Amino acid sequence: MVAPVLCYHRIGGPLELGVTRVGRSVFERQMTAVAKAGWKALTLAAFQDHLQRGVAPSCNELLITFDDGYATLAEHAYPVLADLGFTATTFLITDFVGRENTWDVRYTWHRLRHLDWPAIEQWRGRGFDFASHGTAHRRLTWLDDRAATDELGRSRETLVDKLGADAGRAVAYPFGAVDGRVERVAREAGYALGFGGVRGNGSPLRQPRVPVYLWDRGDMPFGLRQDALGAAGRFAAYVANRCSVGTSIMQGLGARGWGVGNFPKP
Repeated sequence: MVAPVLCYHRIGGPLELGVTRVGRSVFERQMTAVAKAGWKALTLAAFQDHLQRGVAPSCNELLITFDDGYATLAEHAYPVLADLGFTATTFLITDFVGRENTWDVRYTWHRLRHLDWPAIEQWRGRGFDFASHGTAHRRLTWLDDRAATDELGRSRETLVDKLGADAGRAVAYPFGAVDGRVERVAREAGYALGFGGVRGNGSPLRQPRVPVYLWDRGDMPFGLRQDALGAAGRFAAYVANRCSVGTSIMQGLGARGWGVGNFPKP
């Protein structure tokens, strides 16, 4: 048994046509309810230590994570967590730190900006963790070994160079897409932890997470609920992860200059 892991993406900022944005008021209400219920947020090192030593987590321990590393986290998410005494781990797309999200299909009118290194250093100094989400958010299960190794290896090298060895301990696979081959590539690249989709397999390199999407608006996120509603929410998150294959296809078409999925520029 491992501690539950929540996965958020964007908090606040402009509305989108996708499902990953959670409003600041919803996020603040959820985190406040989680804190009042007695939950404690683990650091990534503590999560890894529990896993390696086979120590069962306390019933009130969880890991809070963010994928992609959007700049609005520093405004709308991290201060909320810090005020509650929580920490979190953010998985960064290292080639896009400080840049706009041109790696993604454009779900918003204007491109979104990612955290830059000074902001990352600032929040790292306040006890927040940062780790890898690849170099360009490519679906690893669609890449050959050489490309997957480059995607994971260069990302880890950048993080270790910028933030130190601890930042190279973990990876969150883009789109939650992982199989045995990707696990092997991640291990060979030097990662000790890997986070995939809703379903894990017990391996340290394929730990499960429950995404929090726009329909998850209750005080207690589905990933922390043990009732029928929580099970339904986890299933919906699983389906959404599976459906993200469409985004990967549109990314590929966009990379070929077809412009699929982009709004007209103003």
